[in-house]
Amino acid sequence: MVGTSPSGSSSLSGSSRQDKSQKWRVSLSDVAYHFGTSGLSVAVATAVTHPLDVLKVRLQMQLVGQRGQLTGMGQVFIQVVKNEGPHSLYLGMTPALTRSLLYGGLRLGLYEPSKYVCDQAFGSSNIFVKIASGAFSGAIATAMTNPVEVIKVRLQMNSGLTKLGPVGEMRKIVSEEGVKALWKGVGPAMTRAATLTASQLATYDESKQILRRLTPLEEGFNLHLSSSIVAGMVSTLMTAPVDMVKTRLMLQRESETVGRYKNGFHCAYQVIRTEGFRALYKGGFAIFARLGPQTTITFVLCEKLREVTGLKAL
Repeated sequence: MVGTSPSGSSSLSGSSRQDKSQKWRVSLSDVAYHFGTSGLSVAVATAVTHPLDVLKVRLQMQLVGQRGQLTGMGQVFIQVVKNEGPHSLYLGMTPALTRSLLYGGLRLGLYEPSKYVCDQAFGSSNIFVKIASGAFSGAIATAMTNPVEVIKVRLQMNSGLTKLGPVGEMRKIVSEEGVKALWKGVGPAMTRAATLTASQLATYDESKQILRRLTPLEEGFNLHLSSSIVAGMVSTLMTAPVDMVKTRLMLQRESETVGRYKNGFHCAYQVIRTEGFRALYKGGFAIFARLGPQTTITFVLCEKLREVTGLKAL
């Protein structure tokens, strides 16, 4: 019977670690492809679903500080097109695409390295590691891109601001409200992004594994499509209330009828107290109508771009 000496065991574990680190030695072009495919796929998905994002913001700002009958998404769509023209459905498109390239690239791009670090530290990449990795990458991406989100939401809410443009609106915010105003709602925005990325990526990652194990599906379009649909439903359910709070904080001046919100918890409390618990899900259908297709387009396109550039599947 052949035994394994401690030194042999040590060299084996050392060899294993070396293999792992070798796997993660990447060139600059790999890094560019990694973040580029993520950002591009999110930007394309954003461009396709942007009108629904405009409607979502309008729905979330209904009856601020009041209870009452809410207008549905179809009626809001007709009102916006009739009163402001079809082009109003693309308000805030420039900052939305800018943010998508940066935020999307970081949000999806940081997920794998975060998962790798956790795997190295804890020796596991289970569902909790995936959730933690997604939450971390989402929060960091949002903290860095919050000013672009504030500008986008302001432009979406007020068609009169389009003459200023994104740069003009940023100057206006800084001169009238201070630089700090560009980070309005950053707490709920980070919470939303952490929740979104954790639920979206962890669900997508885990769904792929489960579907491969329980069904005949192999790595490819059908598997990516099925997993992304599941991820879209889960992430919508998880993020709708936080998204509502984030929008209200970023549009603070539009909400002065109920006084200033001090923070995310105060905003949620005020919304529930004055408008009812269901108000946290205002625009919920629009969120699902947007986030479902956006999630599907993002993952399916990202997987295809990764395949084309020679990167492994997510």
